[in-house]
Amino acid sequence: MSDKYIPRLKTQYNETIRANLKKELGLANINQVPKLEKITISCGVGKKREDKRFTETVELTLEKVTGQKPTSRLAKKSIATFKIRKGMGAPVGYLTTLRGAKMYEFLDRLVNVTLPNVHDFHGVSRKAFDKQGNYSLGLKEQTVFPEITFEDSAVLHGLEITFNIKNGSKEGSTKLLEAFGMPFEKEGK
Repeated sequence: MSDKYIPRLKTQYNETIRANLKKELGLANINQVPKLEKITISCGVGKKREDKRFTETVELTLEKVTGQKPTSRLAKKSIATFKIRKGMGAPVGYLTTLRGAKMYEFLDRLVNVTLPNVHDFHGVSRKAFDKQGNYSLGLKEQTVFPEITFEDSAVLHGLEITFNIKNGSKEGSTKLLEAFGMPFEKEGK
């Protein structure tokens, strides 16, 4: 990417969405408008943490989908039932954080290409917001991403995508994501 490249959604946010949200939410200052700060994509490996093929597939998937190398996460505390010791052994998950241009490009691909590929898709849940207005979305399979080849889909796993929104409330964050084109399920469902 060149230095002058500005993603389509970022331009759209700066030119129209921000002003419309300010008016729609009745905010006094333009800086109070909800803004997408970062997108975190993570995947836990669970019981298969010792399976090298599975962990390599998870790591490769996150790298292909996001365009950057994920970091491995070690256990934060010991759990005897799962034979996990704090900070030791194999990673329990992988995580990638997207900001700036990569974040807007990922959101654009997710909304316009990936989610329409989900089988029997009727929209994403409106109930996945936390108190700060952040939104979490889970995908059962990584195969919905067009970057994933047939060889990569031999080992299936899910992904968790979290949208961190600055100045967010449930209402404001919903309107922001709707403006970006997030296909929420209809109100009656």
